[in-house]
Amino acid sequence: MTDLSAFPITQKWPAQYADWIQLYSLPTPNGVKVSIMLEEIGLPYEPHRVSFETHDQMSPEFLSLNPNNKIPAILDPHGPDDRPLALFESGAILIYLADKSGQLLAQESAARYETIQWLMFQMGGIGPMFGQLGFFNKFAGKDYEDKRPRDRYVAESRRLLSVLDSRLQGRDWIMGERYTIADIATFPWVRNLVGFYEAGDLVGFKDFPNVQRVLERFLARPAVIRGLEIPKPV
Repeated sequence: MTDLSAFPITQKWPAQYADWIQLYSLPTPNGVKVSIMLEEIGLPYEPHRVSFETHDQMSPEFLSLNPNNKIPAILDPHGPDDRPLALFESGAILIYLADKSGQLLAQESAARYETIQWLMFQMGGIGPMFGQLGFFNKFAGKDYEDKRPRDRYVAESRRLLSVLDSRLQGRDWIMGERYTIADIATFPWVRNLVGFYEAGDLVGFKDFPNVQRVLERFLARPAVIRGLEIPKPV
C-alpha cells in the first residue's frame, strides 16, 4: 500500500484506500467536473468532503495541497513515474486524468488542442461570468440597488451562451460526435446557471436551443448523474 503520510492533508482526511486517487471536493460546478470525470473513466477514487460551512478549505491541511484554498483538488498515489502527485485547478485535473486514462481527450494534436481551447473557454469565460451573475442574482449582490453590475454579467453570460450555442449547431457535443473533457467542464456550469442560480429567465435561456439540447443529453449520462452527488453529505 502506498504511504501518503508525507501529505498533511491525509491527517485531516485519512485515506481508507491509499492506492486510490484521493478527491477533495464539494458538489459545486467546479467540484463535480472531477467527480463526473472519475465516474466516466472508471479509475478508483476516494472522495472527501471539504465543508465550506466549517471552513475546511482554509485549514492548514487543505492549504498544504492547494494554497489557493479552492476545491477540487486531488492526490494521486500513482502519478508520473509511479510517484504521488497532488494537483489543484479543475481544468488541470481534467487534462491529467484524461492523459492518465487515455480517455475523453484526443491524442492527435489538432483535436487535442481544440478540445483544450474549449476547456479554456469554460475556465476563463463561462465559469467566472456565470459565477458573478449568480452572486448578483441570488446572493448578496441581489440587494444592490444599482443593477448595472448584474446587467453587465447578464449581457456577458448571454454572449457566452450564444458562442456555445453556435458551436453546438449540428454537433452532438462541443467537439462533434466525441464527448470530451470540454463538455464535462462546461455543462455543470450551464446547469448551475439555470438551476441553482435561478437565472434562466434573466439570460433568456430559451433563446439557446442547442445548449438546452446538449445539456439535457449531458444530464442523462449515468456517470453524470452519479458524479453530481459526489461527495455526498456527511
